[in-house]
Order: sequence, then C-alpha cells, then structure tokens
Amino acid sequence: MGQEIVRHRLASRVIHWSVAFFFLVCVLSGLPIWTPVFGWMAGLLGGLSVCRVLHPWAGLLFFASSVAMFVHWLGAMRLSPGDWEWLGAKVVVYLRYGEHDPELGKYNGGQKLFFFAVSLGSLGLLVSGLVLWWPESFPQAIRVVGILLHDVTFILLAMAIVLHTYLGSAALPGTFRSMTRGTVSAAWARHHHPRWYRDIVEGITHRP
Repeated sequence: MGQEIVRHRLASRVIHWSVAFFFLVCVLSGLPIWTPVFGWMAGLLGGLSVCRVLHPWAGLLFFASSVAMFVHWLGAMRLSPGDWEWLGAKVVVYLRYGEHDPELGKYNGGQKLFFFAVSLGSLGLLVSGLVLWWPESFPQAIRVVGILLHDVTFILLAMAIVLHTYLGSAALPGTFRSMTRGTVSAAWARHHHPRWYRDIVEGITHRP
C-alpha cells in the first residue's frame, strides 16, 4: 500500500469536476441575469444576450452531471442513524476541534448530507429553471413560486458549496489532492477516516 491510498478514482474525479464546472458556468451566466449588480460578469462570457442563451443549457448540463454523481456515489453515501447528528451540534464540534471517531468510514455524516443536499438542490434548480425558461406555459402563481424557489435554492446551494470548498482545501490540508490526484496519505486516512483506513489495510475495496 505504501504511503499513498487511492481515495477517488478517475471516474469519480471527472464527475465531481464536471458538476463543479457547470455550476460555475451557471453562476457566471446567471448572476448578470439576476441583478445588474453583477452585470460586469456578462462581459466574461460575451455579453448579457449570450448569458441568457447559455444559462439554461448550462443548467441542464449541471443537472445531468449531478444525476451522474448521484448514481455513482449513492452506494457509498447511504445514511446511518448517527449521520443525522451532523445536522446539529456535531458539525460545530467538527468545525471547531476536528472530531476523531474511530468508527468513521470513508465519508462522514456531513459529507453524506451535503451529497443529498446537492442532489436535491440540483433538482430544485431544474424544476424552477424550466418554469423560468418557458414562463408563458405556466400560470402567474407558478411563475412566482418558480422565481422564489430558484433564488432560494441557488443561495443555499452556493453557501453550501463555499463551505464544502473551504473544508476540502484550507480547513483540512491533504483533502484537496484527493480530487486532483485521487490519493491521500496513509496518515491522513488513518486520522480522518479510521475505519476506512482499517478496511483498506485489510484489503476491503471501496468505491468510488
């Protein structure tokens, strides 16, 4: 095994970065449409008219890649009763002190809940986005709900992704390379995901 452990295989990394890329395109093309405050972003993509064409198609690709991620990771992200504790004080303890749980597997409860939040958020953006794409096809009440759902879902998802980026980089050194090179050090695995590390040592394979 050596000092490096494969954490994310190539397919997992391609799917992950596809979701990230299409979400970024959605942000850059959607914010100038949302408010003039971000109008300067339109110039990055060729103007506001380009953003209006690009945004819905990028949204469809974001949803498609999110579906691929959901299917690919679902087996590894099944929730156990203890994972729901990450919705409360457990996540605060983790962020402040770094929790060491000897029975922690490949993914902790926070990562699993984030996975389902992104999947649900992508569905919410798709449904509301279709209403905004063809507003004449829906009654006024549905259009109002669609606008509200699209805005709220985007804000919550963007905040969650910012936190996810922080935790996957500056907060936990050594984590980011698991999504670039696909590997982590044995010391990182032993410290952050002890049960997963023990399973690897014992020869039990885990995907993705």
